Amino acid sequence: MLQCTEENINLQGQFKGANYKREEKQHEDLKEEVQKMLVMTPPKSLQKLELINTIQCLGIAYHFEREIEESLSYFYTSYGEEWFSDNLHAVALSFRLLRQQDYYVSPDAFRKFTNGEGNYKEALVNDAKGMLSLYEASHRIHGEEILDKALNFTNSQLKLTLPKLSNSFLGKQVSNALKFPIKDGVVRVETRKYISIYEEDESHNDVLLKFAKLDFNLLQRLHKKELCDITRWNIEASEQLPPYMKITYRALLHVHNEIEEELANENKSFLVNYFLTEMKKLLRAYFQEAKWYHGKNIPTVEQYVKNGAPSSTYHLIATTSWLGMVEVATKDAFDWIATEPLILVASDIIARLLNDLVTHETEHERGDAASGIECYINEFGVTKEEAQMEMRKVIETCWKDINQEYLKPTVVIPRALLVAVINLTRVAEFIYKDEDAYSFPKNKLKDIISMVLIDPIIT
Repeated sequence: MLQCTEENINLQGQFKGANYKREEKQHEDLKEEVQKMLVMTPPKSLQKLELINTIQCLGIAYHFEREIEESLSYFYTSYGEEWFSDNLHAVALSFRLLRQQDYYVSPDAFRKFTNGEGNYKEALVNDAKGMLSLYEASHRIHGEEILDKALNFTNSQLKLTLPKLSNSFLGKQVSNALKFPIKDGVVRVETRKYISIYEEDESHNDVLLKFAKLDFNLLQRLHKKELCDITRWNIEASEQLPPYMKITYRALLHVHNEIEEELANENKSFLVNYFLTEMKKLLRAYFQEAKWYHGKNIPTVEQYVKNGAPSSTYHLIATTSWLGMVEVATKDAFDWIATEPLILVASDIIARLLNDLVTHETEHERGDAASGIECYINEFGVTKEEAQMEMRKVIETCWKDINQEYLKPTVVIPRALLVAVINLTRVAEFIYKDEDAYSFPKNKLKDIISMVLIDPIIT
């Protein structure tokens, strides 16, 4: 449990004491060493790509954004046609890293690994490392049949291969990837898990490991401070309101006021209007759900999804998160997000439907408003299992929408803002993976929160 004592949250004490200064010095020294590794590693080599991948998985890439961008930009403009010959791991790794960096690379790079019928060669199953890299690279956009096949092929084969990998470093990577591939993973959660896995790899780099551990602990300390600040908000009740409205009123008032005060220091308080607009959309969506419920109406799937996008809260959360990124979130960016772009609508729908998949039965037993599952069953006369299958197809389509929108060239929206939207979608995937961890956090979420936000890594 997080204890918000002066010892835990006082920046003056924690961030200016002798211990912190020593840690800060060690942190800077290690950072310089990692930076040298990036610079000195041959630019067009598998070693370079693997170093970048490890740095990203260890959660320290934000320190080296310029170096990584320069390295991948150089690789993108000079890779040519060889694509590391027939090395599946190298081709798949370079493909994924470039796409993550917003470089479009044709999936035709994988055709050399298919047979005359367009299916992947069976011999590839013996290359577990290459199969894992192909699996991680195969989360795709619309119209990429070769990657659709790659995902199906690697997903089924890796599940069969996993028992043979025992408790090895590769085996643990495969096990985790099958649950949370890189494209779905919540960054800080996956960072914490990967640090533990990487430490057990006999070939790990000590400098990278030490820096990752120290960086994780320092960042965690800052997160603790922020969490404690939030718990100490002074909420003043507005007694003239009925009880059912007080919660909404307090949340709206205090979030609005605090954000506005922060933005006023940068002469950008007008941006709060975007937050207020999204809050109104959310409340209207909740009101529509209430009308359906009390009128005992089951909407069509189209009506449900249209209303469910704002009621998922993700549009509001995305807009609010951008208010904390005003150094890159310009007025043009806020104007763009207010138009409800496809990448955000897709994120909204994923959050809504993932919630429905794991909460449908409980909510139905309680007599709650109809979920997307019920709407689909009612409209098309299918079974619950068939409705769930269709919902999963919609979610997969929405992920393709997100990936495709991310790869579109844009001068208005910095990549950091799009990544913020994608990260929100990853949170939904994490919370509603096989169970409703939001409603029942003690089952798995409590331990994850402690691991990421409470308990430091032993160095």
